[in-house]
Amino acid sequence: MSDERKLTSQAEDFAAWYNEVVLRAELADYSPVRGSMVIRPWGYGIWERMQGALDDMFKATGHENAYFPLLIPMSFIEKEKEHIAGFAPELAVVTHAGGKELEEPLAIRPTSETVILEMYAKWVQSYRDLPILLNQWANVMRWEMRTRLFLRTAEFLWQEGHTAHATEAEAREHTIRMLGVYRTFMEDWIAMPPVTGLKSESEKFAGAVETFGCEALMKDGKALQAGTSHFLGQNFARASGLTFQSEAGTEEYAWSTSWGVSTRLVGGMVMTHGDDAGLIVPPRLAPTQVVVIPIYRNDEERSATEAKAREVEARLRDAGVRVKLDARDHLSPGAKYYEWERKGLPLRVEVGPKDLEKGSLALARRFFPEGEKRKLFLPEGEAIASIPDRLEAMQAALLAAAVARREESSYRGVRDWGEMREILETRGGFVYTGWSGDPAVEERAKEEMKATIRCMPDPEFRSDTAPTRCISGEGEARHEVVWARAY
Repeated sequence: MSDERKLTSQAEDFAAWYNEVVLRAELADYSPVRGSMVIRPWGYGIWERMQGALDDMFKATGHENAYFPLLIPMSFIEKEKEHIAGFAPELAVVTHAGGKELEEPLAIRPTSETVILEMYAKWVQSYRDLPILLNQWANVMRWEMRTRLFLRTAEFLWQEGHTAHATEAEAREHTIRMLGVYRTFMEDWIAMPPVTGLKSESEKFAGAVETFGCEALMKDGKALQAGTSHFLGQNFARASGLTFQSEAGTEEYAWSTSWGVSTRLVGGMVMTHGDDAGLIVPPRLAPTQVVVIPIYRNDEERSATEAKAREVEARLRDAGVRVKLDARDHLSPGAKYYEWERKGLPLRVEVGPKDLEKGSLALARRFFPEGEKRKLFLPEGEAIASIPDRLEAMQAALLAAAVARREESSYRGVRDWGEMREILETRGGFVYTGWSGDPAVEERAKEEMKATIRCMPDPEFRSDTAPTRCISGEGEARHEVVWARAY
């Protein structure tokens, strides 16, 4: 990389640190269109790894991929009143095409419930046609006023699953199942452990009956809504006329769900694991897991070290490691180290003349347990054989570190409004309190602390002792909730 200025530290300015890391790691860049981004090969490679893992998980749960139009008639969106009210400020609308004004404006999809269920209504006649379990990988557009690379852009990539069912129970079960798929993926692949739970009415998806979310805690103490799963009830089915003949012979409206994650996950990965040296990519997501760098001072040494480096590369590739030989001769070894460290590549193998003499290799890890040395010098055979296990150990260590940070920054049993404000304004994190269910309490927290209820946590995340009083000091607690400032 050409930019060798020191990164802004996380402690100094986390937002500046984040933007610098995304740009210098070559994850993405600003596009000529306001609020949009260009995803560069390293960033897109990470997204492809996410896509591949999720796609396998979706198919393992019975889903198929399909594709639906980018342009949606405005009349479709307007059929569901809550939906249009929720998305109206973010809609981008096409009014002219082919040199003429369109008879009906077309919305550039902000999400696809309306058009997909319109098609389901054409395809479904009987209960035998259900369930329908489809997913699409696509781009969407939401005309955000304040944007940030990956976290909130006018156009972004995502997947959106849409299912239709014959019974309410089946649709509800599917909503929770897909939430579990997201949680497993985030833990196993991104090493980003979310808290899952039900959203409050003010935070749910426009048009849904219930929304469940995955809330991950970033290193700056803010929450990131990393994925959502929606139980839509019969709302969209009624709007689109999606009915079926039941086994009893009656005409019924179908029950539907939708669920999605986006390239926001790449931003979540950056903010979960990155440090003041730059990006850290979990090994399972890294497009390249290991780089092999030959070190030499003259042509004779170059020939020998590059030959050994190619051999090491081949052996690692045979072992199933995604490996790359960096033999660029216009960069010094130090410049290569700098570049790959900023990109967050998990492991570097160095091959120099002294290593050839000793029959050893130097391994430099991007992330390593506290108390261990970053660079290891090992016999060549042992070094190569150990790398797959070292990558898996690094993946596990990143998850363990993220879980520990989340728990250290989770404040349970908070009963006083002033204490909650002090935590959120000085430390950040997840604050667990009681809540009466009164939306006015949510509104007050937004105004005074810029905090929202992230979710009513699932049982395994709830406190051992349930809160009895609302954090407002007025009324009994009907729910335990998690508060945080959020992206």
